[in-house]
Amino acid sequence: METNYAVEMRNVTKTFGSTVANKNVSLTIKKGEILSLLGENGSGKTTIMNMLAGIYFPDSGQIFINGREESIRSPKDAFNLGIGMIHQHFKLVDIFTAAENIILGQAEGRLNKKAVRARIKEICDKYGFKIDLDKKVYNMSVSEKQTLEIIKVIYRGADILILDEPTAVLTPQETERLFNVIRNMKAAGKAVVIITHKLHEVLEISDRVTILRKGEYVGTVNTRDATEMMLTEMMVGKKVELNIDRKEPRNTVKRLEVRNLSCYNREGRLALDNISFTAMGGEILGIAGISGCGEKELLESIAGLQKTATGSVIFSDPSTGTDIELIGKSPRVIKNLGIALSFVPEDRLGMGLVGSMGMTENMMLRDYNKDGVVFVNKANPRHLAETIKEELGVVTPSINTPVSRLSGGNVQKVLVGREISSAPAVLMTAYAVRGLDINTSYSIYNLINEQKERGVAVLYVGEDLDVLLSLCDRILVLCGGKLSGIVDARTTTKEEIGLLMTKSGKTPETGEGKGETEDE
Repeated sequence: METNYAVEMRNVTKTFGSTVANKNVSLTIKKGEILSLLGENGSGKTTIMNMLAGIYFPDSGQIFINGREESIRSPKDAFNLGIGMIHQHFKLVDIFTAAENIILGQAEGRLNKKAVRARIKEICDKYGFKIDLDKKVYNMSVSEKQTLEIIKVIYRGADILILDEPTAVLTPQETERLFNVIRNMKAAGKAVVIITHKLHEVLEISDRVTILRKGEYVGTVNTRDATEMMLTEMMVGKKVELNIDRKEPRNTVKRLEVRNLSCYNREGRLALDNISFTAMGGEILGIAGISGCGEKELLESIAGLQKTATGSVIFSDPSTGTDIELIGKSPRVIKNLGIALSFVPEDRLGMGLVGSMGMTENMMLRDYNKDGVVFVNKANPRHLAETIKEELGVVTPSINTPVSRLSGGNVQKVLVGREISSAPAVLMTAYAVRGLDINTSYSIYNLINEQKERGVAVLYVGEDLDVLLSLCDRILVLCGGKLSGIVDARTTTKEEIGLLMTKSGKTPETGEGKGETEDE
């Protein structure tokens, strides 16, 4: 039977123990369309697509591919039906070339390498991909790896493609190139699903938007009829204010000065190369760069967690008015000086929180052994835990429930809330809203702005350039461990930042300014 639907999912339910990830979800994906799948963190977006990709099997419900009911029990079943999923974490072999990754697992008998390369070139020409087939994966940028993943699934015959958060770590220029490729795939009749949190990208690229909330289907709207406010209300279930109230910096004083800072990462590679800048109290200094550009090593060097090779970090103590050299001091001493680090890595329990402890005990870790006091009163940490739970909407049976039992987003709320509440002189936060729903994200932005109003120097590492431009006063851009430039967030553009993220354009005199912005 001929049908315009590439995929129909009817009343699909999936549970994990007592947790209902999807409940009676029904949705359709048309041939030759781009469908955005939208929802808060934990709404079941990735789970429902994982069932289409054969990673999970539904407890109940039906899945139809091109009008025929199918039982998809493995990724191999999905591949045989022309379904390919590009995950946030790429499934590539680092020591292999692009061409070797594309044909991996596909070869039977002797390979005709000439014919294989001709087929790959045909795919690249048709959809607008640019890739060096002989380049090793470990030498590739994030954008190149993502391109390789898409080529790989198309080479294997995919007509239904699922992209999970495809623009999370791309520059604006890389995002636009990806969108052009996706539009070419749509024009060729392929069905494309994009799982994302970025509303402006949803409105730019998709034909329809399907919204999930708390594992259930809310509705599908035509993108041309949608607005950011409408989609947000459908996602959250109530009206949400989507404005960041950025005030001008007032009474700014130098709080932190970094001079000629260099360090090596754990693999022995130069991670920071001669970085110099100042951070002022009463302002938010954004830090932008492609993932792995040195942002993690920069914050950890300031916090005493990363051994430095050269350079100096001077902290101007507001309580004494003296300048203090931080290099060589322990993380505990630096923390007690009033320098807070809230870093949210992929492993959220890997830094700052103890998974076996509840919220109250994790609040106590901020004051443990402070000023020589080994034991602390539980009353204040308990009150703080209750406050964070209420204000940030932490979903937990109890403030005494081990945080390892909470979802990743809720663990993140505990960590960020604790660091912000510690009344620091310098607050360094990285990926503070990674994976959080829109409502909570804006609560975090408001809390960060409150710190700025108190005169705190805020260093904010973020992935969303729109947020960096709306929240920050200045933006420091890193590229390959080098300082590309420091720009005024009120006057620069995403395109200028994107160019600096991919090319070092530092002015040699001060390390500040827009740097080089011409395309190579």
